[in-house]
Amino acid sequence: MIRGLWSSATGMQAQQLQLDTIANNLANVTTVGFKKSRVEFEDLFYQNLKLAGALTADGVQTPVGMQVGLGVRPVAITKLFTQGEYQLTNQELDFAIEGRGFFKVIMGGEEFYTRAGNFRLDRDGYIVTPDGARLQPEFAVPNGTARIEVTLDGVITALDPNGQVLAQAQILLYDFPNPAGLYAVGRNLFRATPAAGDVIEGTPGQGGFGTIAQGYLEMSNVDIVEEMVKMIITQRAYESNSKGVLTADQLLEIANNLKR
Repeated sequence: MIRGLWSSATGMQAQQLQLDTIANNLANVTTVGFKKSRVEFEDLFYQNLKLAGALTADGVQTPVGMQVGLGVRPVAITKLFTQGEYQLTNQELDFAIEGRGFFKVIMGGEEFYTRAGNFRLDRDGYIVTPDGARLQPEFAVPNGTARIEVTLDGVITALDPNGQVLAQAQILLYDFPNPAGLYAVGRNLFRATPAAGDVIEGTPGQGGFGTIAQGYLEMSNVDIVEEMVKMIITQRAYESNSKGVLTADQLLEIANNLKR
């Protein structure tokens, strides 16, 4: 009875974390470049009541053993870097990455990586995120620029009203052997970690990197229907584990009332 009580309690804690993750996914369903998270669980230590292959009193080897599990625990919350849906904006500083790769930005002297391509110009003409982090390599749009063009391979060009080139640069993309190992810091930014591996720099459209689509944004990869189904399953799993706690409590009550 005590084992069942604590096993059910671990199940309730695990499903609470699952619900927290689902709620965060749904809250960011319209966040540009957001990547959904998935909770991963593993079973806990087992209490061995009888080992498989043990000999009985008659010298017969038992084909199976007796193990009682002690519950569940969350082992990881993984970011899933699948492609999000594209939204046409027709804004010349909205960039979407079609394929693998991240934009690199610098904020507060620290490097970050992002899939969100909703950029703006700051007062000095540099391309920045809505929070002011500068796109790397830096590109300052000169005064007198009439329009900005970005090719699929990341060449960004500032043109005057006559179509003459005022400035030109190459946008680079960055990738990691294990993007799931990146540290999410909020504001659509990720920080490199040893778990993600060494950063790989490349040109859009080459070496496995995606291309850049100007005038588009990559939206969140959260599937509302999938998350709602997960929420229903989580609710029922939490309810089932709470029933396990209640049943264990009732059995303990019966045992306590035997001597009356």
